[in-house]
Amino acid sequence: MSFAGIIDHTMLKADSTQATIKRYCEEAKAQKFASVCVNSCQVPLVADELRGTGIKTCCVVGFPLGAMSTAAKAFEAKQAVADGAEEVDMVINIGAIKDGRLDFVEEDIRAVVEASKPAIVKVIIETCLLTDEEKTAACKASVGAGAAFVKTSTGFSTGGATVHDVALMKKAVAGKAKVKASGGIRTPEFVAELVEAGADRIGAGDGMKLI
Repeated sequence: MSFAGIIDHTMLKADSTQATIKRYCEEAKAQKFASVCVNSCQVPLVADELRGTGIKTCCVVGFPLGAMSTAAKAFEAKQAVADGAEEVDMVINIGAIKDGRLDFVEEDIRAVVEASKPAIVKVIIETCLLTDEEKTAACKASVGAGAAFVKTSTGFSTGGATVHDVALMKKAVAGKAKVKASGGIRTPEFVAELVEAGADRIGAGDGMKLI
């Protein structure tokens, strides 16, 4: 089975050059990946490279810490969509989840969801920093705010996707959002396990290794 159609081919390194981003776009077109995911400054380039292919332009917002002001996240999202982003992967305010400020977390997400329209939003909850109860709460806040996906990880913290977390998140969203697994996914075998657990999309720093 090929997983190409559910892979977000992702390049978020600080030193990624235009040549690297163009290569990712060419690989995505050749393999028919779901999207190419980049930092927001690179959205115009990716949107131009992928125009007319059906492959989505995806970007991250409030990345990788999620600790920016809500207004800053919303502004970044709105600009990215104006530049051509069709999917926006935002990072929640992790400290606020740990403080139990769920209303704030939901409003933070909702601001990005509204600013991103008509693009969809995937909410990165950074599972490696949360308890199972906090993961569940983050998923429910994401659904309440109108997000299309919940996502495990940035890939820039202390851990990545696990089968346990994907299954937990799938249960928490109760069919009201999809689940994206990302972070540390390097083999087709692991992709198969994550999909079996409930992952609808896979984020990978090198999607070519997964097909």
